[in-house]
This record gives sequence, structure tokens and C-alpha cells, in this order.
Amino acid sequence: MITEGKVREALSGLKEPFLHKSLGELNAIQEIKIKEEKDHVSVKIAIAKTGTAEQLQLQQQVVAVLKEAGAESVGIRFAELPEEVLAQFRSEVPAEEAGLLSPASSTTFIAVASGKGGVGKSTVSVNLAVSLARLGKKVGLIDADIYGFSVPDMMGITKRPVVRGERILPVERFGVKVISMGFFVEDNAPIIWRGPMLGKMLNSFFNEVEWGEVDYILLDLPPGTGDVALDVHTMLPACKEIIVTTPHPTAAFVAARAGAMALRTEHEILGVIENMSYFESKTGDKEYVFGEGGGEKLADELQTKLLGQLPLSQPDWNEEDFSPSVYQEDHKLGVIYRQIAENVITSLERK
Repeated sequence: MITEGKVREALSGLKEPFLHKSLGELNAIQEIKIKEEKDHVSVKIAIAKTGTAEQLQLQQQVVAVLKEAGAESVGIRFAELPEEVLAQFRSEVPAEEAGLLSPASSTTFIAVASGKGGVGKSTVSVNLAVSLARLGKKVGLIDADIYGFSVPDMMGITKRPVVRGERILPVERFGVKVISMGFFVEDNAPIIWRGPMLGKMLNSFFNEVEWGEVDYILLDLPPGTGDVALDVHTMLPACKEIIVTTPHPTAAFVAARAGAMALRTEHEILGVIENMSYFESKTGDKEYVFGEGGGEKLADELQTKLLGQLPLSQPDWNEEDFSPSVYQEDHKLGVIYRQIAENVITSLERK
């Protein structure tokens, strides 16, 4: 006759698929019930991430060892390990095994979104990534705007990624590791793909790129709430978001849709960035070319904060170090981006 002791002994040696520790080490066997008259065993097991192929493999192992131990039938429920257990063991998982999407990964994802195009979302993504790197953070940037990729050009990147074995090495510029569809397209050719293909490419950016150790991965999302944005919300349930708008009321109204999508999928909104807030003349006068108040209004509506207001201004660059959209650290906008980056780091490290 099977007993609780036999069940626990049989299961304790099985490996949790993400943290690579035994179920016994993780105290992951949360419940054991036995119906003696039928030799039916029900167990509840906690793992790092549920609803995955790895869970299915573990389920098959559990059934096999329990039937070998004497169970006639087996019922299994899975739960997620507590955050304190994940924090305790994730640091012991080798970086090459963890992967960006593994629960063992300590990387924070920040999606930069907008309701419509033309508000400077990619410019914000690039300069925020560079500013975080200047503050000593290890940063990656995924150009997830697969139809409208622009990050390599904006950062003045002329190299292409190197493939080592089955892994792609991202291109590094200004201390930021960058991957983009633009690296894999010849002569600026258009991308004519349907939704499922976009998801596969995004998945490749997460799983087939050798990111190494990174603190933050920024994602420059396409405008709106289409397929790529939906895939990001599905793949990255703990992703943070920054919403970019201009001060024009209509732009803010449209941007609210992207914010509403983030809230509906339980993504935390770190704040709103208002781009093109004003133009400052040489005399210091401010001209509000696109109106006023859109960023503040959007932040209020989304119950978040206004991270910064960026005026219209041209970056300084030269032909030797060409990067047409990256602001120097001492440029007026470079200083504002640094302040925004500091606010982002402070917000995340309080969590």
C-alpha cells in the first residue's frame, strides 16, 4: 500500500525544470492526499513557472515515479513557487541556462509604447537606454517595431550581429546591446508578414540572442495595440511600461489606449514621457508648437506620473561618430534623459 512517506520520497529527487534544484530542496511538494481504497494519489507541486512545456514534462515524470511506487492513479495540481524562494535560488542558475524569459532571470523588461506613430517613441527608447547605460546599468535594447525598425540607423550602427554556434551576438553601441529586424533585412526592404511570423521573430530575439547579464531590456514597441504589443503582453507578464505622447490633446487621447492595454494586462506603468513639449528660442522664450498639457492629462488618466518633458531640439553629432538621434550627456536633452533614467531606476529599485 502506498503511503505519504513513499510519495514524498519518490518525488523529492525530481528536478524542478527552471531552477534545476530537487523538489525536496525547494520544499515544492505542498500537498499529498491518498485515497487508500483506490490507491489514488493527489499531489500539489510548486514550480517557478506554470503553463509551460517544462511543466508537462515534469507532470509525466511525477506520474511515472508515483505509479512505480504503487499508485493506481495520480492527480496533479501545479502552483508557482513564492517570490522569496525564486530570489533565493535564481542567482545559482548559470546565466546561459537562465535565459531572458526564465523565472530565474533577474532582468527587468521596460516596454516603450505609444498610441500613434510620429511622437518620438523610438528616440525616447534609444536615449533612455543610453542614459541608463551611462548610469552604470547593463542595458539591452530590442527594436520590436518589426515593420518600422529604425534603432540601428538612429544609433549610427553600421555593424551586423555575429552568429556564434546557434546564438546571435547583439551589436553594442554606447554601452547598449542592440538587436533589430533591421540587421536581417537587405537594402531597407519592407517586411510583409502576418501576425504569427512577428511572434516568432520576437521569440527569437528573447531566446536566440546571447544577451549575457543585463539589468534592463528596453523594447521599442510599434505604435498602437497590434500583434507585436499583444505578443509582448503575453510573453512578458511582469513587463513595465512607459507611454510616450506629445502635448497635443488628440495624441494624448490616442496614447491612452496603449496605457489602457497595459493596465488591462496588469503591466505596471512606470510613467508618461511628453516629447516635443515646446521649442525654446535663442532668447529663452518657449513656443508650445503642439499645444500644452497632454502629458500631464495622460498621466492623471493612467494614475501614474509624468517622468519628463522633452523640448524640440537637434542632437549634436559629427561625421566621425555618426549617431543622428543620440544626445550627448551634456546636451540640454541629454541632461533631461539622465534625470528620467534616474527616476526610472529609483522607481524600480523601490519595488
